[in-house]
Amino acid sequence: MAKNSDGPKRRQRRADGELSRNRILDAATEIAAERGYEGTSIGAVSAKCGLPASSIYWHFKDKDDLIAAVIERSFSTWLAAWRLPDGGEPQDRLVEAAAQTAKALLDSPDFIRLGLMLALERRPVEPRARTMFLNVRDQALKEILASVEELAPGLSDAQALQLATYAIAGADGLFIAKEIGGDSVDLLALFEIHGRAIYDVAARMLAEGEGR
Repeated sequence: MAKNSDGPKRRQRRADGELSRNRILDAATEIAAERGYEGTSIGAVSAKCGLPASSIYWHFKDKDDLIAAVIERSFSTWLAAWRLPDGGEPQDRLVEAAAQTAKALLDSPDFIRLGLMLALERRPVEPRARTMFLNVRDQALKEILASVEELAPGLSDAQALQLATYAIAGADGLFIAKEIGGDSVDLLALFEIHGRAIYDVAARMLAEGEGR
């Protein structure tokens, strides 16, 4: 009988542990997005989530491990936003992918806000969180590159990479414009323009290639 009763207790402990971990990650995400890596501390996260520092250290080795986990948790959602929808005309698919990206940024702005801060900060010893964000960004670039190659197979490798780099850099700029302008900036409308611009540039590159 004792063995049977241990099962539900273990499951409850695991569930409680997962809830605590998510509370910690939510607090760390909010604080790090406001204060950056250097401004984030275990003490501040503890005060924000209402859990003792010992609970945070039970889940995470140190601050760097905690911030890396924040990046990792948001990775799949952010990467999925860059994927090209199936079916439809090439321009429509590209514009829809741009809209997906805008919605992901509006739904989870803390992730990209923190990531860009980490990317721009330089230190003698790189935090694992920065390395993780750059790896995530590299995977997003590869996702965009695959979409460009699918929609415009006639582009050279250099042209496709240039266009993919422009796409992700433009997304960064539009997010920053939203951060500065707030409600006065319609991010969805801007990303639609961005998607159409990428399509137009690809079409022009293809036309110029055919004319040579």
